[in-house]
Amino acid sequence: MPRYVAPGPLRTLHVELASARLRLEPLGEHHLDGLLALFDAEIWRWYSVTLDSRDAQERWLRGLLAEQSRGAVMAYAARELEHGELVGSTSYLNIVVPHRRVEIGSTWWAPRWQRTFVNTTAKRLMLAHAFEAMGALAVELRTDALNARSRAAIERLGASCDGLLRAQRICDDGRVRNTVVYSLLDVEWPAVRDRLLAAERDAAAGP
Repeated sequence: MPRYVAPGPLRTLHVELASARLRLEPLGEHHLDGLLALFDAEIWRWYSVTLDSRDAQERWLRGLLAEQSRGAVMAYAARELEHGELVGSTSYLNIVVPHRRVEIGSTWWAPRWQRTFVNTTAKRLMLAHAFEAMGALAVELRTDALNARSRAAIERLGASCDGLLRAQRICDDGRVRNTVVYSLLDVEWPAVRDRLLAAERDAAAGP
C-alpha cells in the first residue's frame, strides 16, 4: 500500500546534541586547531579526497565550514566529556528539505576512539535529532563498497542496504569508487533507538 504523510519540510535545526559521555557541537572556526591536532593519515584511507597532510585536512575542514555557511551541510565537532577532548567530526549532508531526507556522513574519529562507544553514540544522537526534531522521513548513510569496517558499522546500527551506486565518483587518486547506500526510515527508528540505548547502557556497565 502507498504511504501518505502530512506535508511539511524538513526542519534544519543545527544545535548541540549531547549524551552523558559525548557532545556534538556545531562546527566552528574555534574547533579547527583541536581537530587538526588529531591528524593521522590512516583516518582518511577510504575518503575519496586525499588528505595526506595537516594542511590538506585544514583546507578540507574550511571547505566544510564554507558549505555549512551556505546551508548545504550541518557539521559537528565531537567531544568526549570525561576528559573534555575532541575526538573527531561528523555531519548532516545532502539535506533535501522538501522531501525530508538527509544523509549522515563525512564522519571520522581519531584512531584511539575508533571501535569505542563514540561512533554508536554519535550516530544515535544524530538519528534521534533527525527523526525526532527535524522531522526526517529517511536518513541515508553511504560508504565505499570496499570499506568493510564501515559497512559492518552501518549494518550494526540497523540500517538497510538500498543498493550499490556503481562508478559513483572518481577519487583524488584516480580510483573509481562504487558507493553502497543504506537508509533508516522514521517508522523503523523507535526499535533501532531502543536497541542502541540498550547497547550504550551495557557498554557503560562494563563486564
